[in-house]
Order: sequence, then C-alpha cells, then structure tokens
Amino acid sequence: MRVLLTAIGSRGDVQPVLALAARLREAGEDARVCAPPDFRGLAEGLGIPFTPVGPVLRPTGRRDPAAAPPTPEQRRRMVEESVAAQFDAVRAAARGCHAVLAGGYLVAAAPTVAEESGIPYAMAAYCPNFLPSPHHAPPVYPMRGEKAPDGTVGNRVLWARDADRWNETWRDAINRHRTAAGLAPVDDVRSHLFTGTPWLAADPVLAPWPGPADHEVVQTGAWLLPDERPLPPELADFLDAGDPPVHFGFGSIRAPHGLAAAMVGAARAHGRRVILSRGWAELALPDDGPDCLTIGEVNQQRLFPRVAAVVHHGGAGTTTAAARAGAPQVVVPQHVDQPYWAGRIHDLGTGVAHTPGTPTTASLTEALARALAPQTAARAQAVARTVRTDGTETAARLLTASRP
Repeated sequence: MRVLLTAIGSRGDVQPVLALAARLREAGEDARVCAPPDFRGLAEGLGIPFTPVGPVLRPTGRRDPAAAPPTPEQRRRMVEESVAAQFDAVRAAARGCHAVLAGGYLVAAAPTVAEESGIPYAMAAYCPNFLPSPHHAPPVYPMRGEKAPDGTVGNRVLWARDADRWNETWRDAINRHRTAAGLAPVDDVRSHLFTGTPWLAADPVLAPWPGPADHEVVQTGAWLLPDERPLPPELADFLDAGDPPVHFGFGSIRAPHGLAAAMVGAARAHGRRVILSRGWAELALPDDGPDCLTIGEVNQQRLFPRVAAVVHHGGAGTTTAAARAGAPQVVVPQHVDQPYWAGRIHDLGTGVAHTPGTPTTASLTEALARALAPQTAARAQAVARTVRTDGTETAARLLTASRP
C-alpha cells in the first residue's frame, strides 16, 4: 500500500508524520512524505521518499517576535502562494498513492488531491485544542492580532468565529483550485480539512480528548520517532562533569528578546549548570562561563533523562519528550497550542506553567524553584511510566485498514 503523509510547519509538525512513515515502511508499506524542504535530510536519512513543498522555513525563527504582523493584503498573497505550492507538490507526491494523511492543520490541498484521485483522506491534529469542542476554546494566533478569550463568550460561539476565520482565510484560494479541477466548491473549510472523524495524535494521559463533540475523534497516541543516536562527545562530557543541568530551548519558534540571559541567570540562581539549545532562533549564551554549554539539534530521548528540568516553549513534541523522560518542566508558552500544554503540565503536577508575558530572570527563577522541588520530580517520574509509545502502531493499523 502506498501512502502519502504530508505536513506544513516546523519540526513539531513534520516529525510525527516521519515517525508514522518510518513505522509503515518497517511494516512493508510504501510510505512517502511531502513537507517543507528543511526536512529533506531527516526524511532521506530514514529512507523515506521525500517531496518538498513551499519555501525553507528555518529563517522564520530568527525574525523579531515583536515585529508587526502581516497586513491583510500580505496575508492574502501568502495564503494564495502557499495553496498554489501545496497543490503542485501534493499532487505530484500523491501519484499512485492509495491514501493521503495530513498531519497538523495547514495542508489545504490534501483533501482535494485525495478527492481528485478517489482515495481516502485523513487528518491528524497533535493537540486537542485544535479540534472543535464545547469543552475548550480554539487556539489563539497572536500573529493575526488575536487575543486570548476573557471568559465572557462561550466556547461554541468562539468555535463558530473560528470557522469564519478559516473561511475568510482559505476558502477562496482552495475553491479556485477545486473549480479548476472540476470539483464542487467547499462552504466550510475547517470541516473540509478536518473531516467528520479527525485523528488526535497525542498521548491520552498528557492530552486527553475531553469528551463528546459534534464529531468523532480517534485518539491514536503520540507519534514518536525512535532515536538511537548517541549524544555528541562534548555534550556527554559536560553531563558527566557535574550535577544534572537545566536544559533550555525554544525549538523552532521566535524567542523573546533577552531570553537566553534570563534563562542562564535563573539556573545560576539555583546553582545549576545550563544546556542551551540554539534552536531556529539561534539563541546564544550571554557569557563564556564554564557552567554553560550551547548545543544544536540532539537526541532528546537520550538527553532529557539526564537533566534536572526542561524549560521550553510548550510544543507538543518537546512536552511529550520531556514527559516521557520523567523530567520536570517549565513551559513558557507563546501562542497557539502552547498554553494548552503549559496548562496540562500544571494540572498533572509535573512542572510549572510560566505566567503569560515575556520571561525574566526573576520569573524563571521562581518557576524553576517549583519545578526543581522533590515532589515535582517524583510526580514527573510517575507520569513518565504512563506515557504510551504505540501511537504509530495504532495509526498504521488505521491506515492499512483502508487498503484497496
């Protein structure tokens, strides 16, 4: 069975589909991936056929997070260009496939390409708050000028407004391509992309589906990519040279100004050494003290069990990796699904949700004090034993059940 898995976004969006593709190929299926060109090397290193879509995304991590969001006209052009690039790339990648799965929520072309080819289509979210439910509000996108709800409007109304935003942003661009393909236009873009039975590729303990909604949700568990790479010698030596350090990283998102200095200052206030992940924002240490080390992309599955705490932005992948390792967490959320993950870490007692706003040395010092407490570490270890690792197996079974 030939399956196309496609995703648009950063590593947190793409790595899960690579994990599922690797699992399918281990089972003898012909899985391939269509994703931004940043991930060609990772895919091909796993032996997964790869089709690039859109521009290289890594430079976006170095943009000023305080910069003004794009104007409505700029956003319209960006959407049209993205949708056009998707239709070209996804159509090419889907030739000869028997099913298409979109990971995340930005692959606007995927359901139409599947419909053109007469093959099944599925969509998987990585966090419950992306999927409509009366039990939670939609995610907030500050880059579009949105603000967090103040509690005066119910969730059903907020989700109706969310549907309107999907239509305003994507409907015209998608329907132009559907009309050109001889297909009927779509009225409700969100339902078109998500389907009536979306998948939830998230751990049921870390991110449980809250209950009945207007559609059925299939929760598979998180899609984890096994990683056997050894740690770089410099990092291994640093870990061996003293007590467990605090790991800081913001992944592929833009970092607030002064974040690295605040992180280092907070760790030092607790007498802790520091590992700073540069990430897409290219974070740099404020000085050359021997108690600090900067790293690039490394095997988190080997690193996180050896640190005292993980301080991060709250992406689904990092949150799950730290939880699986039993590491206490401080989540410093910025947007979209990150406040959800911060709240879950708080509710589970495995770490701290940093207060909204730009972190400071003082605020991180206070958050670390709670994360480094013995009871937090004990709770993190207990939750780690409940994190499932069979999400890709479940998803692979669902996909191959539609075998032609």
